[in-house]
Amino acid sequence: MTEVAAPFTPLSVDTLAARCREGAPGPTMRGYLKQAQAWLNERFRAGDPIRDLVSGRALLIDSVLAAAWQHFGLAGFADTALVATGGYGRQELHPGSDVDILVLLADGAGDAHKTEISAFITFLWDIGLEIGSSVRTLDECVAQAQGDITIATNIMEARTLAGDDALLAEMQRRTGPDYVWPSKAFFQAKWDEQIARHRKHNNTEYNLEPDLKNAPGGLRDIQMIGWVAKRHFGAKTLHELVDLGFLDESEYQALVDSQDTLWQIRYALHMLTGRGENRLLFDHQRTVAELLDFRDSNANLAVEQLMKRYYRTAVVVSQLNEMLLQHFDEAILRDGEQDVVVPVNARFRLRNDYLEVTHDKVFERMPPALIEAFVLLGQSPTIKGMRASTVRLIKQNLHRIDAAFRNDLRAITLFMELMRSHHQLFTPLLAMKRCGVLGTYLPAFGQVVGMMQYDLFHIYTVDFHTLQVIKNMRRFRYPEVREKFPLVWDVYHKLPKPELLYLSGLFHDIAKGRGGDHSAIGEHEARDFCLHHRLGKWDANLVAWLVKNHLLMSVTAQKKDVSDPDVVLEFAQAVGDQIHLDYLYCLTVADINATNPNLWNGWRATLLRQLYTETKRLLRRGLETPVERQAWIEETKTAALTLLRQRGVDEDDVVKLWAGLGDDYFMRETADEVAWHTEEILLHPADGGPLVLVRNTTQHDFEGATQIFVYTRDQPNLFAASVAALSAQRLNILDAKIITSTLGFSLDTYIVLEESGERIGDNSARMVEIRQSLADALRDPNSFPALVQRKMPRQYRHFRFPTEVMISNDRVGRTAIEVITLDRPGLLARIGRIFMEFNLLLSKARIDTLGERVEDVFFVTGSDGKPLADPDLCQRLLATLRERLDSAED
Repeated sequence: MTEVAAPFTPLSVDTLAARCREGAPGPTMRGYLKQAQAWLNERFRAGDPIRDLVSGRALLIDSVLAAAWQHFGLAGFADTALVATGGYGRQELHPGSDVDILVLLADGAGDAHKTEISAFITFLWDIGLEIGSSVRTLDECVAQAQGDITIATNIMEARTLAGDDALLAEMQRRTGPDYVWPSKAFFQAKWDEQIARHRKHNNTEYNLEPDLKNAPGGLRDIQMIGWVAKRHFGAKTLHELVDLGFLDESEYQALVDSQDTLWQIRYALHMLTGRGENRLLFDHQRTVAELLDFRDSNANLAVEQLMKRYYRTAVVVSQLNEMLLQHFDEAILRDGEQDVVVPVNARFRLRNDYLEVTHDKVFERMPPALIEAFVLLGQSPTIKGMRASTVRLIKQNLHRIDAAFRNDLRAITLFMELMRSHHQLFTPLLAMKRCGVLGTYLPAFGQVVGMMQYDLFHIYTVDFHTLQVIKNMRRFRYPEVREKFPLVWDVYHKLPKPELLYLSGLFHDIAKGRGGDHSAIGEHEARDFCLHHRLGKWDANLVAWLVKNHLLMSVTAQKKDVSDPDVVLEFAQAVGDQIHLDYLYCLTVADINATNPNLWNGWRATLLRQLYTETKRLLRRGLETPVERQAWIEETKTAALTLLRQRGVDEDDVVKLWAGLGDDYFMRETADEVAWHTEEILLHPADGGPLVLVRNTTQHDFEGATQIFVYTRDQPNLFAASVAALSAQRLNILDAKIITSTLGFSLDTYIVLEESGERIGDNSARMVEIRQSLADALRDPNSFPALVQRKMPRQYRHFRFPTEVMISNDRVGRTAIEVITLDRPGLLARIGRIFMEFNLLLSKARIDTLGERVEDVFFVTGSDGKPLADPDLCQRLLATLRERLDSAED
């Protein structure tokens, strides 16, 4: 139940000072501040204008500080003034904002009032204010401002709270642009400061846990505009930029509305945390959304709606910030320079390498020029960007993009010309999005602008992710990416029409947030769009197929056994031909890398490469004559035996060992791995206990990760013991292959990274430590290490969801158990212990971590080697997994 604040009436300075004189000034002021903040918070919940609350808190603090100034006898000193600086100087105070003050002394005042000033500042801390204080003479202020742009900025927006206002006027005169930080130097310094600040926040508005103050599109970007306007133009308010011609009324209102939105979120965040928190962490997002009256809907969670509003607001601020800084650059830094104007065509020209319209009626007379501007941006390497005046004109003419515009053959042709642009595509598309053209021309795209998904897997909004996919596709053209993406680089350069790939990227997620299967909805919209844009039926169907099946390859590679010929055959039948395979592979790699950079690692690259290569081989042979199992096995053996002969390994020993390994082993291991295992097993003493091998994977295996191979006599709880030991070593298991030979030996492979996601690399000491600890654990699997009890990462705690378990039998006599649950330390060890309790034998595992979520698939049999057939047993297993994994979310 919400606590209702007691009735409150703000008190005057004199009344507050009188109450302090009556006794116990500390408790008096603390009580007054607490009551005042509760009153403001109640007004916030009631929906009062945020500007009234932010300025209202500043006014309340003004009264408290002025009364305390009187109480400590400082009001009687003519050579001293109390000055508000920073945000407090602007009369902008949120519940947890620092109260920045300057005690300004006339030159020569020295330490005359040191005792009173010290007592005054101590008192402010005692009554609970977060004070940022300094005590300086006029000369000291000037000297500090000369060397520190931040101090110069704070002084510029200062105001007098008590004492002689002439002191502040003199300080601002002596630290003004005529004496300190001339306009050009000030603007350049603040611009450099903004660039550095944005870099710390990844140069994007789309951070998962954004900083409301400092990130791109945050409050600091608005303040930056105000500082420059005040310093150079003498503007006291942002509205004066309208009179100066830098903003129009609609842009000014957009800036004010954006500031209000950011203030509302920040005020709520301060209320909830009880401190000056500017980071909208996962810890607080749900509660802030609730406080701001967002409610869950069928399409979107309340928190997703909050973040969508934030992201859209941040983009508006960024756009206005960029536009104004370009104006300021021309008016301040380039003032007096001769413009270089180069004609482009009748509608556009370049001014100092920035694209601008030739006259302000261009879009009225030729509406498709709204797209042509971005085509020119994509075609010419000499164009640096678009002039702010042209960006403004584009936004003012967005209403011209209507049904008739979308049916205009000129607009259709220009859009496809952009998609076929040789020089740039991502940059003009991003500019189109930021100007509103892309979302207006393609309304379905407009619906996903700012849309986020509340998880750690999708780290970008849908619109930004979409453009990142296209950016990745374009990167596949460049020689420098060939080392990281060798196969996709080759495949991309064989695509007959790359623009079809880009269109599939543009549409693959366009139907998210509407309910239903976004792939199926997107398929129809992509086909209609392509046909409308005069693509042939075959091309349109290819794009539509890619949109519908954009997850097919990643799901197959990550959740199925791609070494199983039946899996490859099923995938090949779905793909149908080499062209579809090539396009789908490029789309899949681009999509994974644009979803979350941490998703792309060696083991994913290997799975996709293996699936692509085997499917290509199968398509080449023909689907009517799929590769036979025995031929696959013989091919692997022949290649491995060649390697072993080169190493001098006795062939008779090899053949004898292989006779007892079983066909499944040769189906699921590469020739290189078979040769490695074979050589080491033959060298290992028969009574030497478990054989544990550790090596870095090569580029053609699981590049970047470490491969651990275990060869030992099979025991029921071997998997549980192994994963518990690896978890105790703080290793993250990416993949697991569990194979049991015909003679009862386990040949198990684990692909791991450090828990932090880093490579083990060439750290030989670390490899020895891992090998020894795992060998020790497997000597007595019945007493494997206790389950890891490490804390769940902070971010994961805010994404709790019930564990999902699906149990089914496959075609090769195994039971598949798919577990979707929250990731946490020791998860696999818990699952392994449950399997042990149910006497299950594990034959294979596919481990897949997607942000805070894991989607693991385990292939098991009963202790008799047969798939699970008892419905009651399956139900108990399902219930146990759900109950134990959910109760382990600590």
